[in-house]
Amino acid sequence: MGIGGKAAAVGAVAAVSLGALGADAAQPARPAARPAAQPQQSQAQQKVTGPVAVYWMSAATSTGFGAGMMGGGPGGGGQRPGAGAMMSAMMGGGMNPNQVNHDLTLQLGSSQRPTAAPEAEHLPPNGLGAGRSLPLVTPSPVREVREEPREELPMQRPKGRMLIFWGCGEHAPAGQPFVIDFAKIGPNMPIPQMPQMVSVRSEQSPSVTRNTTYGDWPNNKTRTRVPAQGSLVGAHAVQGSYSPEILFNLNQNQDFMQPLQLSAGGKSPGGATLLSWRPVTGANGYFAMMFGGGSDGQTAVMWSSSQSQTMGGNIVDYLPPSEVRRLVTSKVVMSPDTTQCIVPQEVTQQAPNGFIQMIAYGDEANFSDPPRPADPKVPWNINWTVKVRYKSTASAILGMDAMMGGRGGVAADDEDGGRPTRGAQNRGRPTREAAPPPRAPNPAGAILRGLGGGLLP
Repeated sequence: MGIGGKAAAVGAVAAVSLGALGADAAQPARPAARPAAQPQQSQAQQKVTGPVAVYWMSAATSTGFGAGMMGGGPGGGGQRPGAGAMMSAMMGGGMNPNQVNHDLTLQLGSSQRPTAAPEAEHLPPNGLGAGRSLPLVTPSPVREVREEPREELPMQRPKGRMLIFWGCGEHAPAGQPFVIDFAKIGPNMPIPQMPQMVSVRSEQSPSVTRNTTYGDWPNNKTRTRVPAQGSLVGAHAVQGSYSPEILFNLNQNQDFMQPLQLSAGGKSPGGATLLSWRPVTGANGYFAMMFGGGSDGQTAVMWSSSQSQTMGGNIVDYLPPSEVRRLVTSKVVMSPDTTQCIVPQEVTQQAPNGFIQMIAYGDEANFSDPPRPADPKVPWNINWTVKVRYKSTASAILGMDAMMGGRGGVAADDEDGGRPTRGAQNRGRPTREAAPPPRAPNPAGAILRGLGGGLLP
Protein backbone atom coordinates (compact mmCIF):
# COMPACT_ATOMS: atom_id res chain seq x y z
CA MET A 1 0.00 0.00 0.00
CA GLY A 2 1.43 3.39 -0.99
CA ILE A 3 1.57 6.35 1.32
CA GLY A 4 -1.72 7.60 -0.12
CA GLY A 5 -3.59 4.57 1.16
CA LYS A 6 -1.59 4.48 4.37
CA ALA A 7 -2.25 8.14 5.04
CA ALA A 8 -5.96 7.70 4.64
CA ALA A 9 -5.92 4.77 7.04
CA VAL A 10 -3.74 6.71 9.49
CA GLY A 11 -6.22 9.57 9.26
CA ALA A 12 -8.98 7.17 10.24
CA VAL A 13 -6.93 5.98 13.19
CA ALA A 14 -6.45 9.61 14.19
CA ALA A 15 -10.15 10.10 14.25
CA VAL A 16 -11.27 6.82 15.80
CA SER A 17 -13.10 5.66 18.72
CA LEU A 18 -16.69 6.74 19.32
CA GLY A 19 -24.96 -1.63 21.80
CA ALA A 20 -27.90 -1.13 23.16
CA LEU A 21 -30.41 -2.58 25.66
CA GLY A 22 -34.07 -1.82 25.96
CA ALA A 23 -35.45 0.51 28.64
CA ASP A 24 -35.96 -1.04 32.07
CA ALA A 25 -38.70 -0.74 34.60
CA ALA A 26 -39.41 2.75 35.87
CA GLN A 27 -37.29 3.92 38.79
CA PRO A 28 -38.44 6.23 41.58
CA ALA A 29 -37.52 9.87 41.15
CA ARG A 30 -34.61 11.03 43.29
CA PRO A 31 -33.87 14.47 44.70
CA ALA A 32 -31.40 16.43 42.65
CA ALA A 33 -28.55 18.64 43.74
CA ARG A 34 -28.67 22.24 42.71
CA PRO A 35 -26.06 23.57 40.30
CA ALA A 36 -23.31 25.37 42.16
CA ALA A 37 -20.14 27.28 41.46
CA GLN A 38 -16.98 25.24 41.16
CA PRO A 39 -14.47 25.06 44.04
CA GLN A 40 -11.79 26.94 42.10
CA GLN A 41 -14.07 29.98 42.01
CA SER A 42 -14.18 30.25 45.81
CA GLN A 43 -14.99 33.65 47.26
CA ALA A 44 -12.38 35.59 49.17
CA GLN A 45 -11.77 34.45 52.78
CA GLN A 46 -14.28 31.59 52.55
CA LYS A 47 -12.84 28.31 53.78
CA VAL A 48 -13.37 25.48 51.28
CA THR A 49 -12.72 21.79 51.91
CA GLY A 50 -13.18 18.78 49.64
CA PRO A 51 -14.69 17.59 47.47
CA VAL A 52 -14.55 14.06 48.82
CA ALA A 53 -15.70 12.68 45.44
CA VAL A 54 -15.42 14.02 41.89
CA TYR A 55 -17.63 12.59 39.15
CA TRP A 56 -17.34 13.25 35.41
CA MET A 57 -19.76 12.28 32.64
CA SER A 58 -18.45 12.74 29.09
CA ALA A 59 -21.27 12.61 26.53
CA ALA A 60 -20.37 12.37 22.83
CA THR A 61 -22.53 12.42 19.71
CA SER A 62 -20.93 11.19 16.48
CA THR A 63 -22.07 10.91 12.90
CA GLY A 64 -20.74 10.66 9.36
CA PHE A 65 -18.05 8.40 7.94
CA GLY A 66 -16.82 6.08 10.68
CA ALA A 67 -19.46 7.23 13.22
CA GLY A 68 -19.10 5.47 16.53
CA MET A 69 -15.29 5.45 16.31
CA MET A 70 -14.70 9.12 17.10
CA GLY A 71 -14.63 9.28 20.86
CA GLY A 72 -12.68 6.33 22.20
CA GLY A 73 -10.25 6.18 25.05
CA PRO A 74 -10.49 7.80 28.50
CA GLY A 75 -12.98 10.59 28.47
CA GLY A 76 -13.93 9.82 24.93
CA GLY A 77 -16.90 7.55 25.36
CA GLY A 78 -15.76 3.99 24.63
CA GLN A 79 -12.99 1.58 23.99
CA ARG A 80 -10.56 2.18 21.17
CA PRO A 81 -11.46 -0.17 18.28
CA GLY A 82 -9.04 -2.65 16.80
CA ALA A 83 -7.15 -2.08 13.56
CA GLY A 84 -9.42 -4.48 11.70
CA ALA A 85 -12.54 -2.53 12.64
CA MET A 86 -10.96 0.74 11.50
CA MET A 87 -9.80 -0.67 8.19
CA SER A 88 -13.23 -2.20 7.67
CA ALA A 89 -14.80 1.23 8.14
CA MET A 90 -12.29 2.77 5.75
CA MET A 91 -13.21 0.16 3.12
CA GLY A 92 -16.93 0.61 3.72
CA GLY A 93 -17.55 -2.44 5.88
CA GLY A 94 -20.82 -1.80 7.69
CA MET A 95 -20.41 1.93 7.08
CA ASN A 96 -23.57 3.99 7.41
CA PRO A 97 -22.79 7.73 7.14
CA ASN A 98 -26.34 8.55 8.24
CA GLN A 99 -25.93 6.72 11.55
CA VAL A 100 -25.92 8.78 14.76
CA ASN A 101 -24.18 7.32 17.81
CA HIS A 102 -24.29 8.32 21.46
CA ASP A 103 -21.30 7.42 23.61
CA LEU A 104 -20.82 7.94 27.32
CA THR A 105 -17.81 7.74 29.63
CA LEU A 106 -18.24 7.77 33.43
CA GLN A 107 -15.32 8.51 35.79
CA LEU A 108 -15.50 8.55 39.59
CA GLY A 109 -12.60 9.67 41.76
CA SER A 110 -12.59 9.79 45.57
CA SER A 111 -10.26 10.65 48.41
CA GLN A 112 -11.70 7.76 50.44
CA ARG A 113 -10.30 4.24 50.56
CA PRO A 114 -12.78 1.38 51.05
CA THR A 115 -12.20 -1.29 53.70
CA ALA A 116 -12.87 -4.05 51.15
CA ALA A 117 -12.70 -4.26 47.36
CA PRO A 118 -13.96 -0.99 45.83
CA GLU A 119 -17.47 -1.08 44.38
CA ALA A 120 -19.53 1.67 42.75
CA GLU A 121 -22.35 1.99 40.24
CA HIS A 122 -24.29 4.62 38.28
CA LEU A 123 -28.09 4.29 38.26
CA PRO A 124 -29.23 6.17 35.14
CA PRO A 125 -32.74 7.17 34.03
CA ASN A 126 -34.62 4.57 31.99
CA GLY A 127 -34.32 6.71 28.88
CA LEU A 128 -30.57 6.08 28.60
CA GLY A 129 -31.34 2.52 27.51
CA ALA A 130 -28.00 1.08 28.66
CA GLY A 131 -29.29 -0.94 31.61
CA ARG A 132 -30.50 -0.30 35.16
CA SER A 133 -26.98 -0.21 36.60
CA LEU A 134 -23.66 0.82 35.05
CA PRO A 135 -20.85 -0.65 37.20
CA LEU A 136 -17.90 1.65 37.79
CA VAL A 137 -14.96 -0.73 37.84
CA THR A 138 -11.65 0.05 39.50
CA PRO A 139 -8.81 -0.92 37.11
CA SER A 140 -6.48 -3.66 38.30
CA PRO A 141 -2.91 -2.59 39.11
CA VAL A 142 -0.63 -2.84 36.10
CA ARG A 143 2.07 -5.42 36.61
CA GLU A 144 5.52 -4.40 35.51
CA VAL A 145 6.78 -6.58 32.69
CA ARG A 146 10.51 -6.86 32.17
CA GLU A 147 11.31 -6.54 28.48
CA GLU A 148 13.94 -8.66 26.86
CA PRO A 149 16.85 -6.77 25.28
CA ARG A 150 16.07 -5.86 21.71
CA GLU A 151 18.42 -6.05 18.80
CA GLU A 152 19.59 -2.62 17.74
CA LEU A 153 18.73 -2.12 14.09
CA PRO A 154 20.26 0.50 11.82
CA MET A 155 18.20 3.60 11.20
CA GLN A 156 16.47 3.31 7.85
CA ARG A 157 16.50 6.29 5.56
CA PRO A 158 12.98 7.71 5.36
CA LYS A 159 11.30 8.68 2.14
CA GLY A 160 8.59 11.06 1.11
CA ARG A 161 7.48 14.38 2.52
CA MET A 162 4.65 16.00 4.46
CA LEU A 163 2.78 19.13 3.37
CA ILE A 164 1.05 21.14 6.10
CA PHE A 165 -1.69 23.66 5.30
CA TRP A 166 -4.01 25.70 7.50
CA GLY A 167 -6.94 28.10 7.18
CA CYS A 168 -10.20 28.23 5.21
CA GLY A 169 -10.25 29.84 1.79
CA GLU A 170 -10.26 29.31 -1.96
CA HIS A 171 -6.44 29.26 -2.06
CA ALA A 172 -3.73 28.63 0.50
CA PRO A 173 -2.08 31.90 1.58
CA ALA A 174 1.48 32.77 0.63
CA GLY A 175 4.04 30.78 2.58
CA GLN A 176 2.06 27.54 2.48
CA PRO A 177 2.52 24.66 2.60
CA PHE A 178 5.03 24.04 5.32
CA VAL A 179 7.13 21.18 3.90
CA ILE A 180 8.90 18.42 5.82
CA ASP A 181 11.21 16.35 3.64
CA PHE A 182 11.76 13.08 5.48
CA ALA A 183 14.85 12.32 3.39
CA LYS A 184 16.51 15.38 4.96
CA ILE A 185 15.91 14.23 8.54
CA GLY A 186 18.57 12.13 10.20
CA PRO A 187 21.23 11.96 12.94
CA ASN A 188 23.47 14.46 11.19
CA MET A 189 20.75 16.60 9.64
CA PRO A 190 18.89 19.48 11.30
CA ILE A 191 15.27 18.93 12.31
CA PRO A 192 13.03 21.46 10.54
CA GLN A 193 11.30 24.19 12.52
CA MET A 194 7.91 22.64 13.28
CA PRO A 195 4.64 24.55 13.09
CA GLN A 196 3.56 25.92 16.44
CA MET A 197 1.33 23.59 18.43
CA VAL A 198 -1.96 24.90 19.75
CA SER A 199 -1.65 25.72 23.44
CA VAL A 200 -4.81 24.18 24.89
CA ARG A 201 -5.85 24.54 28.52
CA SER A 202 -7.67 21.30 29.19
CA GLU A 203 -9.08 20.08 32.48
CA GLN A 204 -7.85 17.06 34.41
CA SER A 205 -10.46 14.32 34.72
CA PRO A 206 -10.54 11.81 37.61
CA SER A 207 -8.05 9.00 37.14
CA VAL A 208 -6.41 6.10 38.89
CA THR A 209 -3.29 8.24 39.46
CA ARG A 210 -5.02 11.44 40.63
CA ASN A 211 -7.44 9.94 43.13
CA THR A 212 -7.10 7.59 46.09
CA THR A 213 -9.81 5.33 44.63
CA TYR A 214 -11.11 5.41 41.07
CA GLY A 215 -13.71 3.63 38.91
CA ASP A 216 -15.01 4.06 35.38
CA TRP A 217 -17.44 2.83 32.73
CA PRO A 218 -17.42 1.36 30.09
CA ASN A 219 -15.18 -1.45 31.21
CA ASN A 220 -14.60 -5.19 30.82
CA LYS A 221 -17.33 -6.04 33.31
CA THR A 222 -20.16 -4.88 31.09
CA ARG A 223 -20.52 -4.70 27.31
CA THR A 224 -23.66 -2.54 27.24
CA ARG A 225 -23.64 0.55 25.05
CA VAL A 226 -25.86 3.59 24.81
CA PRO A 227 -28.31 3.25 21.89
CA ALA A 228 -28.64 6.02 19.32
CA GLN A 229 -31.95 7.10 20.86
CA GLY A 230 -30.54 7.02 24.42
CA SER A 231 -31.18 10.12 26.53
CA LEU A 232 -29.51 11.58 29.61
CA VAL A 233 -32.61 13.45 30.75
CA GLY A 234 -33.85 12.48 34.21
CA ALA A 235 -32.59 11.51 37.67
CA HIS A 236 -29.10 10.08 38.12
CA ALA A 237 -27.60 8.43 41.19
CA VAL A 238 -24.05 7.27 41.92
CA GLN A 239 -23.36 5.09 44.93
CA GLY A 240 -20.46 3.00 46.12
CA SER A 241 -18.19 1.86 48.92
CA TYR A 242 -15.70 4.72 48.55
CA SER A 243 -17.91 7.71 47.76
CA PRO A 244 -20.82 9.60 49.31
CA GLU A 245 -24.10 9.13 47.45
CA ILE A 246 -24.36 11.47 44.46
CA LEU A 247 -27.81 12.61 43.26
CA PHE A 248 -28.53 15.03 40.40
CA ASN A 249 -31.01 15.67 37.57
CA LEU A 250 -30.36 16.55 33.92
CA ASN A 251 -32.96 18.49 31.95
CA GLN A 252 -33.76 18.67 28.24
CA ASN A 253 -31.02 21.25 27.65
CA GLN A 254 -28.46 18.92 29.24
CA ASP A 255 -29.06 15.92 26.98
CA PHE A 256 -26.68 14.63 24.26
CA MET A 257 -25.85 17.28 21.66
CA GLN A 258 -27.45 17.24 18.23
CA PRO A 259 -25.51 15.40 15.49
CA LEU A 260 -23.03 17.44 13.47
CA GLN A 261 -24.27 16.94 9.91
CA LEU A 262 -21.20 17.53 7.77
CA SER A 263 -21.05 17.61 3.97
CA ALA A 264 -17.62 17.46 2.32
CA GLY A 265 -18.70 16.99 -1.30
CA GLY A 266 -19.27 20.56 -2.44
CA LYS A 267 -16.95 22.19 -4.96
CA SER A 268 -16.16 25.84 -5.54
CA PRO A 269 -15.75 27.20 -9.10
CA GLY A 270 -11.97 27.17 -8.61
CA GLY A 271 -11.81 23.51 -7.59
CA ALA A 272 -11.58 23.92 -3.83
CA THR A 273 -13.73 21.73 -1.56
CA LEU A 274 -16.60 23.21 0.42
CA LEU A 275 -17.27 21.89 3.92
CA SER A 276 -20.73 22.81 5.12
CA TRP A 277 -22.79 21.86 8.15
CA ARG A 278 -25.97 22.71 9.98
CA PRO A 279 -25.59 24.73 13.19
CA VAL A 280 -25.54 22.54 16.31
CA THR A 281 -27.63 23.91 19.16
CA GLY A 282 -25.44 24.78 22.13
CA ALA A 283 -22.15 24.60 20.21
CA ASN A 284 -19.49 27.07 21.41
CA GLY A 285 -17.32 26.69 18.28
CA TYR A 286 -16.10 24.34 15.56
CA PHE A 287 -12.75 22.92 14.44
CA ALA A 288 -11.88 20.76 11.43
CA MET A 289 -8.73 18.94 10.38
CA MET A 290 -7.74 16.62 7.55
CA PHE A 291 -5.09 13.98 6.92
CA GLY A 292 -4.54 12.44 3.51
CA GLY A 293 -2.06 11.18 0.96
CA GLY A 294 -0.97 12.36 -2.45
CA SER A 295 -1.41 10.35 -5.64
CA ASP A 296 2.37 9.96 -5.98
CA GLY A 297 2.43 7.59 -3.01
CA GLN A 298 5.21 9.62 -1.38
CA THR A 299 3.34 12.63 0.02
CA ALA A 300 1.33 13.05 3.22
CA VAL A 301 -0.92 16.08 3.62
CA MET A 302 -2.29 17.72 6.77
CA TRP A 303 -4.70 20.65 7.00
CA SER A 304 -6.64 22.41 9.75
CA SER A 305 -9.30 25.11 9.76
CA SER A 306 -7.25 27.32 12.10
CA GLN A 307 -6.35 30.72 10.68
CA SER A 308 -2.95 30.62 12.40
CA GLN A 309 -0.04 28.26 11.76
CA THR A 310 -1.05 25.66 14.30
CA MET A 311 -1.39 21.92 14.56
CA GLY A 312 -4.28 19.92 16.00
CA GLY A 313 -2.76 18.50 19.17
CA ASN A 314 -5.45 17.63 21.73
CA ILE A 315 -7.78 20.31 20.39
CA VAL A 316 -10.12 17.74 18.79
CA ASP A 317 -11.58 16.72 22.15
CA TYR A 318 -13.67 18.00 25.04
CA LEU A 319 -12.67 21.54 26.02
CA PRO A 320 -14.04 23.87 28.73
CA PRO A 321 -16.38 26.57 27.33
CA SER A 322 -14.04 29.34 28.54
CA GLU A 323 -11.14 27.78 26.64
CA VAL A 324 -13.21 27.43 23.46
CA ARG A 325 -14.14 31.12 23.68
CA ARG A 326 -10.44 32.01 24.00
CA LEU A 327 -9.58 29.89 20.96
CA VAL A 328 -12.41 31.50 18.97
CA THR A 329 -11.01 34.94 19.84
CA SER A 330 -7.52 33.86 18.70
CA LYS A 331 -9.07 32.50 15.46
CA VAL A 332 -7.92 28.94 16.08
CA VAL A 333 -11.51 27.70 16.51
CA MET A 334 -14.34 28.77 14.20
CA SER A 335 -17.11 30.79 15.84
CA PRO A 336 -20.44 29.13 16.74
CA ASP A 337 -22.27 30.98 13.94
CA THR A 338 -19.95 29.56 11.24
CA THR A 339 -21.60 27.04 8.88
CA GLN A 340 -18.99 26.49 6.17
CA CYS A 341 -15.26 26.38 5.48
CA ILE A 342 -13.48 26.08 2.14
CA VAL A 343 -10.60 23.61 2.01
CA PRO A 344 -8.07 25.36 -0.27
CA GLN A 345 -7.67 24.20 -3.85
CA GLU A 346 -4.02 23.30 -3.22
CA VAL A 347 -5.06 20.88 -0.45
CA THR A 348 -7.79 19.33 -2.57
CA GLN A 349 -5.34 18.78 -5.43
CA GLN A 350 -2.73 17.13 -3.21
CA ALA A 351 -5.15 14.91 -1.22
CA PRO A 352 -8.46 14.62 -3.09
CA ASN A 353 -9.69 11.86 -0.74
CA GLY A 354 -8.35 13.07 2.59
CA PHE A 355 -10.02 12.09 5.87
CA ILE A 356 -11.89 14.97 7.54
CA GLN A 357 -12.49 15.08 11.29
CA MET A 358 -14.65 17.84 12.77
CA ILE A 359 -15.89 18.75 16.24
CA ALA A 360 -18.59 20.98 17.70
CA TYR A 361 -17.64 21.92 21.26
CA GLY A 362 -20.49 21.69 23.75
CA ASP A 363 -21.25 23.33 27.08
CA GLU A 364 -20.92 21.88 30.58
CA ALA A 365 -23.33 21.15 33.44
CA ASN A 366 -21.83 21.40 36.95
CA PHE A 367 -23.34 20.34 40.28
CA SER A 368 -22.12 20.17 43.87
CA ASP A 369 -23.32 19.14 47.31
CA PRO A 370 -23.93 21.03 49.46
CA PRO A 371 -24.59 24.27 47.61
CA ARG A 372 -22.15 27.04 48.38
CA PRO A 373 -23.10 29.10 51.45
CA ALA A 374 -23.95 32.69 50.60
CA ASP A 375 -22.16 33.91 53.73
CA PRO A 376 -18.38 33.85 53.03
CA LYS A 377 -17.77 33.37 56.76
CA VAL A 378 -19.48 29.97 56.64
CA PRO A 379 -17.10 27.18 55.51
CA TRP A 380 -18.01 25.29 52.35
CA ASN A 381 -17.33 21.62 53.03
CA ILE A 382 -17.96 19.91 49.69
CA ASN A 383 -19.09 16.29 49.66
CA TRP A 384 -19.03 15.86 45.88
CA THR A 385 -18.98 17.65 42.55
CA VAL A 386 -20.32 16.51 39.17
CA LYS A 387 -19.24 17.70 35.73
CA VAL A 388 -21.16 16.71 32.58
CA ARG A 389 -19.38 17.75 29.37
CA TYR A 390 -20.50 17.47 25.76
CA LYS A 391 -19.19 17.29 22.20
CA SER A 392 -20.55 16.40 18.78
CA THR A 393 -18.21 15.06 16.11
CA ALA A 394 -18.42 14.16 12.44
CA SER A 395 -16.06 12.61 9.93
CA ALA A 396 -16.09 12.39 6.16
CA ILE A 397 -13.95 11.74 3.11
CA LEU A 398 -12.94 14.87 1.23
CA GLY A 399 -14.96 15.14 -1.94
CA MET A 400 -17.66 12.75 -0.68
CA ASP A 401 -20.94 13.86 0.83
CA ALA A 402 -21.07 12.51 4.38
CA MET A 403 -24.84 12.04 4.05
CA MET A 404 -24.57 9.58 1.15
CA GLY A 405 -25.63 5.96 1.66
CA GLY A 406 -23.17 3.36 2.91
CA ARG A 407 -21.89 0.33 1.06
CA GLY A 408 -21.00 -3.19 2.01
CA GLY A 409 -17.45 -4.23 2.63
CA VAL A 410 -15.02 -6.72 4.06
CA ALA A 411 -15.34 -8.35 7.46
CA ALA A 412 -12.57 -7.70 9.96
CA ASP A 413 -11.12 -10.74 11.68
CA ASP A 414 -8.55 -8.92 13.79
CA GLU A 415 -10.70 -6.15 15.22
CA ASP A 416 -9.79 -7.08 18.80
CA GLY A 417 -6.07 -7.24 18.12
CA GLY A 418 -5.72 -10.77 19.54
CA ARG A 419 -8.70 -12.45 17.96
CA PRO A 420 -8.20 -15.92 16.40
CA THR A 421 -7.57 -16.06 12.69
CA ARG A 422 -10.40 -17.35 10.51
CA GLY A 423 -8.48 -20.51 9.60
CA ALA A 424 -7.84 -21.29 13.23
CA GLN A 425 -11.50 -20.78 14.07
CA ASN A 426 -12.48 -23.30 11.41
CA ARG A 427 -10.13 -25.85 12.89
CA GLY A 428 -11.52 -25.21 16.38
CA ARG A 429 -8.10 -24.36 17.80
CA PRO A 430 -7.72 -20.57 18.21
CA THR A 431 -4.21 -19.37 17.54
CA ARG A 432 -2.60 -16.02 16.92
CA GLU A 433 -0.87 -15.16 13.70
CA ALA A 434 2.90 -15.02 13.89
CA ALA A 435 4.29 -11.59 14.64
CA PRO A 436 6.11 -9.93 11.75
CA PRO A 437 9.88 -9.56 12.03
CA PRO A 438 11.14 -6.31 13.57
CA ARG A 439 11.73 -3.43 11.22
CA ALA A 440 14.34 -0.75 11.41
CA PRO A 441 13.11 2.46 13.11
CA ASN A 442 11.87 5.17 10.80
CA PRO A 443 12.31 8.76 12.05
CA ALA A 444 9.43 9.85 9.80
CA GLY A 445 7.03 7.97 12.07
CA ALA A 446 8.17 9.92 15.11
CA ILE A 447 7.75 13.17 13.20
CA LEU A 448 4.20 12.23 12.21
CA ARG A 449 3.29 11.31 15.77
CA GLY A 450 4.73 14.56 17.06
CA LEU A 451 2.87 16.63 14.51
CA GLY A 452 -0.38 14.92 15.38
CA GLY A 453 0.04 15.74 19.04
CA GLY A 454 -0.86 12.19 20.00
CA LEU A 455 -3.66 11.89 17.43
CA LEU A 456 -1.65 9.77 15.03
CA PRO A 457 -0.80 6.16 15.95
